[in-house]
This record gives sequence, structure tokens and C-alpha cells, in this order.
Amino acid sequence: MTKTLILIPSRIAATRLPGKPLLKINNLSIISHVFKRAEEANIGEVVVATDSQKILKDVIKNGGRAILTNKDHKTGTDRIYEAYEKLNIKGIDYILNLQGDEPDINKDDIIKLNNQMISHDAKLGTLAAKIQDKKILNNKDIVKVITERNLEKNDFPTALNFTRNDLSKDNKNIYHHIGIYSYKTSILEKFVKFNQTKNEKENKLEQLRALDNKLKINVALAKFSPIGVDTMEDYLAIKKIMEYKI
Repeated sequence: MTKTLILIPSRIAATRLPGKPLLKINNLSIISHVFKRAEEANIGEVVVATDSQKILKDVIKNGGRAILTNKDHKTGTDRIYEAYEKLNIKGIDYILNLQGDEPDINKDDIIKLNNQMISHDAKLGTLAAKIQDKKILNNKDIVKVITERNLEKNDFPTALNFTRNDLSKDNKNIYHHIGIYSYKTSILEKFVKFNQTKNEKENKLEQLRALDNKLKINVALAKFSPIGVDTMEDYLAIKKIMEYKI
């Protein structure tokens, strides 16, 4: 039976919104919301990988599991790899890297990515959603993915590129990228040994390190685009939505 481990990288010193993992929605921190969504997916053990004692204590207090990692990691993937090594859990086939700042992530989308990885025997995969608002195309704060062909419900094509650039004049196979990644453990081990590429640093997109090193990234179609919390405006928006649902 295939075994998946979900790791959630979470650091306290976010550039635009320091301390955001501990901001509360319905009296629960953002990072603990993400942990609970991951647990609801029921595809494997869930652990938060953090550089902060405060985040560690919050997750544990709310019934989750967390592990302390180095403060100096350049990317979330490097952080989860340290956690994977420290946890030393045997027999893991896939490691799913779930973003710690998307508290309304759909659990069915987590399940779908995991299922697609297993059924296609894929090495590295991610999610993307259809773009409903055309303003996203020229928003440089939002990452877009261009796929080799149109994304269908159960298809799993490869990504041609990831970009923040203005794509409003393009019209072919462009989707809103959702920053969740699933790796075969052997591919994660390979990925973290690559140096950061010029392309990755300039665009601040670590997935470009994979493409620059000829690693294919498959893309599954998500049901919807979760709101990532990068600014106070994002936090207030998602807080309003999630509190309204209660």
C-alpha cells in the first residue's frame, strides 16, 4: 500500500506579514486550520515543520504534531526535507508539501493530487485552478502555470512554465497555480541537492528549480483557488469568508 506523509512548512518571519501563521480565524490559528484540513484529507500522517517555538506550541496545543527545523532555509521544500529526515518515518512513498498560509484549502483537492500521483506513478505534481477573474492574468502577485494541454477533470498533464508575469495577452492553457506539491521521496531527495537557479531566484519560484533541472511537474485540476494569506488584506478577506461559513 502506498504511504504518503503530509508536511506543512511554516515560518514565523514572513516578509509581508510577520507572525501570520498565528493569526486567528474563529479562535484558531491559520497554521492549525491548515493542519486540520490536511488531517481531514485522511491520506497520511501530518506534521508541521517550523522554525518557531511559538508555532510548535500552538500546533501541539490544538491537537497537531510539529517539529522544529533550522531558521535559515531558503525555501519551504528545503524545510520539509529536513523535517522528513528528522522524523525518520520508514516506508514513505510520497511527501506532500502543503502551504501553511491557505486555511481554506479544499481537502478534496489534497486527496485528488495524492490520487493522481499514485495512479500515474508521477514523480512530482501540483495543483492549478481555472481562472475565473481575468485580472489574475496581469497580477504579478499571483503565480500562473502554463500547461502542455488543456486541464481536464481527471487529466494530469505537465507544466511548461510557472510565472508571475502579465499573461493577459496570452490565451492558451493558463491556470492559477496552487502551491501544493507532491514528491516521490527519491525526487525530493534529488531536488534539494540542486543549487537554486538564477531563474528561481529572479522569479522567487522554487518550482522553476525543478524545471531548470529537467524534472517534469504534472498538474491536476483543483476545484477552486484558495486564498493565500500574504498581506493583512488577504487575512481580513479570508477571515470574513471563513467566519461567515460557521
